Amino acid sequence: MNNNVVSRLDSSGVSRAVGKYTHITKIEPHAAFYTFSGQVGADIDGNFPDEFNQQVNNTFLNISNLLKSIDLTPDHVVKVNIWSTETIDWDYFYNVYDDFFGDPSPSMTIAYVNALGLEEIKLEIEIWAAK
Repeated sequence: MNNNVVSRLDSSGVSRAVGKYTHITKIEPHAAFYTFSGQVGADIDGNFPDEFNQQVNNTFLNISNLLKSIDLTPDHVVKVNIWSTETIDWDYFYNVYDDFFGDPSPSMTIAYVNALGLEEIKLEIEIWAAK
Protein backbone atom coordinates (compact mmCIF):
# COMPACT_ATOMS: atom_id res chain seq x y z
CA MET A 1 0.00 0.00 0.00
CA ASN A 2 1.36 3.35 -0.99
CA ASN A 3 -1.10 5.74 0.60
CA ASN A 4 -2.06 6.91 4.08
CA VAL A 5 -5.82 6.63 3.59
CA VAL A 6 -6.48 2.95 2.90
CA SER A 7 -5.28 0.15 5.18
CA ARG A 8 -5.85 -3.56 4.61
CA LEU A 9 -5.90 -5.32 7.96
CA ASP A 10 -5.42 -8.87 9.17
CA SER A 11 -8.31 -10.33 11.11
CA SER A 12 -8.58 -12.93 13.81
CA GLY A 13 -11.54 -14.97 14.99
CA VAL A 14 -12.83 -15.63 11.46
CA SER A 15 -11.91 -18.29 8.94
CA ARG A 16 -8.93 -17.48 6.78
CA ALA A 17 -9.68 -15.94 3.40
CA VAL A 18 -10.64 -18.47 0.75
CA GLY A 19 -9.29 -16.23 -2.00
CA LYS A 20 -7.16 -13.19 -2.71
CA TYR A 21 -8.81 -10.65 -0.44
CA THR A 22 -8.55 -8.95 2.91
CA HIS A 23 -11.41 -9.35 5.38
CA ILE A 24 -11.05 -5.78 6.68
CA THR A 25 -10.24 -2.56 4.86
CA LYS A 26 -9.98 0.67 6.84
CA ILE A 27 -10.54 4.14 5.40
CA GLU A 28 -9.06 7.03 7.36
CA PRO A 29 -11.26 9.98 8.37
CA HIS A 30 -11.65 12.88 5.95
CA ALA A 31 -10.85 10.73 2.92
CA ALA A 32 -12.73 11.24 -0.32
CA PHE A 33 -14.80 8.14 -1.03
CA TYR A 34 -15.45 7.04 -4.63
CA THR A 35 -17.95 4.53 -6.00
CA PHE A 36 -17.82 3.37 -9.59
CA SER A 37 -20.26 1.77 -11.96
CA GLY A 38 -19.44 -1.82 -12.74
CA GLN A 39 -16.89 -2.28 -15.51
CA VAL A 40 -17.31 -4.97 -18.14
CA GLY A 41 -15.16 -6.74 -20.72
CA ALA A 42 -15.86 -4.52 -23.73
CA ASP A 43 -12.87 -3.15 -25.62
CA ILE A 44 -12.40 0.59 -26.23
CA ASP A 45 -14.77 0.37 -29.25
CA GLY A 46 -17.50 -1.32 -27.20
CA ASN A 47 -16.97 -4.80 -28.66
CA PHE A 48 -17.21 -7.86 -26.41
CA PRO A 49 -14.86 -10.76 -27.11
CA ASP A 50 -16.40 -14.24 -26.92
CA GLU A 51 -13.48 -15.57 -24.85
CA PHE A 52 -14.02 -15.12 -21.11
CA ASN A 53 -10.38 -14.46 -20.19
CA GLN A 54 -10.17 -11.70 -22.80
CA GLN A 55 -13.16 -10.09 -21.06
CA VAL A 56 -11.15 -10.39 -17.80
CA ASN A 57 -8.26 -8.52 -19.44
CA ASN A 58 -10.51 -5.84 -20.90
CA THR A 59 -12.35 -5.36 -17.60
CA PHE A 60 -9.13 -4.70 -15.69
CA LEU A 61 -7.90 -2.38 -18.45
CA ASN A 62 -11.18 -0.45 -18.18
CA ILE A 63 -10.81 -0.27 -14.38
CA SER A 64 -7.21 0.92 -14.74
CA ASN A 65 -8.23 3.65 -17.19
CA LEU A 66 -11.12 4.68 -14.95
CA LEU A 67 -8.83 5.05 -11.92
CA LYS A 68 -6.18 6.93 -13.91
CA SER A 69 -8.82 9.33 -15.24
CA ILE A 70 -9.27 10.72 -11.70
CA ASP A 71 -5.69 10.30 -10.48
CA LEU A 72 -6.23 7.12 -8.43
CA THR A 73 -4.27 3.85 -8.38
CA PRO A 74 -5.20 0.27 -7.44
CA ASP A 75 -3.84 1.03 -3.93
CA HIS A 76 -6.83 3.33 -3.44
CA VAL A 77 -9.34 0.53 -4.07
CA VAL A 78 -11.07 -0.60 -0.88
CA LYS A 79 -13.67 -3.04 -2.19
CA VAL A 80 -14.12 -5.23 -5.26
CA ASN A 81 -17.45 -6.83 -6.21
CA ILE A 82 -17.33 -9.44 -8.98
CA TRP A 83 -20.25 -10.92 -10.88
CA SER A 84 -19.70 -13.67 -13.43
CA THR A 85 -22.00 -15.67 -15.68
CA GLU A 86 -19.33 -18.33 -16.26
CA THR A 87 -17.06 -20.34 -14.02
CA ILE A 88 -13.92 -18.27 -13.47
CA ASP A 89 -10.55 -19.77 -14.34
CA TRP A 90 -9.08 -18.73 -10.99
CA ASP A 91 -5.46 -19.39 -12.00
CA TYR A 92 -5.82 -16.97 -14.92
CA PHE A 93 -7.98 -14.52 -13.02
CA TYR A 94 -5.64 -14.31 -10.01
CA ASN A 95 -2.68 -13.76 -12.31
CA VAL A 96 -4.37 -10.65 -13.70
CA TYR A 97 -5.76 -9.67 -10.26
CA ASP A 98 -2.35 -10.00 -8.54
CA ASP A 99 -0.63 -7.98 -11.28
CA PHE A 100 -3.23 -5.27 -10.81
CA PHE A 101 -3.63 -5.13 -7.02
CA GLY A 102 -0.52 -6.76 -5.59
CA ASP A 103 -0.54 -8.05 -2.03
CA PRO A 104 -2.47 -7.59 0.16
CA SER A 105 -5.55 -7.47 -2.02
CA PRO A 106 -8.62 -5.34 -1.24
CA SER A 107 -11.82 -6.71 0.26
CA MET A 108 -13.77 -8.75 -2.30
CA THR A 109 -17.13 -10.37 -2.92
CA ILE A 110 -17.78 -12.77 -5.81
CA ALA A 111 -21.11 -14.03 -7.12
CA TYR A 112 -22.09 -16.25 -10.00
CA VAL A 113 -25.24 -14.99 -11.70
CA ASN A 114 -27.49 -16.17 -14.53
CA ALA A 115 -27.18 -12.98 -16.55
CA LEU A 116 -25.76 -9.46 -16.56
CA GLY A 117 -26.96 -6.29 -18.32
CA LEU A 118 -26.37 -7.54 -21.88
CA GLU A 119 -26.22 -11.10 -23.19
CA GLU A 120 -22.57 -10.72 -24.30
CA ILE A 121 -21.36 -9.56 -20.85
CA LYS A 122 -19.75 -12.47 -19.01
CA LEU A 123 -18.05 -10.51 -16.21
CA GLU A 124 -18.72 -7.29 -14.33
CA ILE A 125 -16.47 -5.81 -11.66
CA GLU A 126 -17.43 -2.90 -9.42
CA ILE A 127 -14.87 -1.11 -7.28
CA TRP A 128 -14.97 1.37 -4.43
CA ALA A 129 -11.97 3.58 -3.64
CA ALA A 130 -10.79 6.24 -1.20
CA LYS A 131 -8.14 8.96 -1.32
